[in-house]
Amino acid sequence: MMRSAAVVFVVMFFVVSVAVAGEVCQVTGPVLEVKDISITVQKGDEKWQIARDKNTKVTGDVKVGSKVTIKYQMKATTIEVKDAGKKEEKKEQKKK
Repeated sequence: MMRSAAVVFVVMFFVVSVAVAGEVCQVTGPVLEVKDISITVQKGDEKWQIARDKNTKVTGDVKVGSKVTIKYQMKATTIEVKDAGKKEEKKEQKKK
């Protein structure tokens, strides 16, 4: 009984962590450009360029002018902090 409870807990933890880390977003619009490494779609006044690779699943023939819906995930690859805390320090000095 204890073993099955532990397995259920591990599975639930894995599902929750994957769901949080892999939130799926989407964009729909006409295709402006198709490359091996990216696809560009018009959404309103904006052009969205989304990366793709050999693992990207494509249903149908993607070509310029086709209306598509692209599902994608956003994640940080690097984070670089610059000028950390300088604005806060200035605000505190002005209050004194």
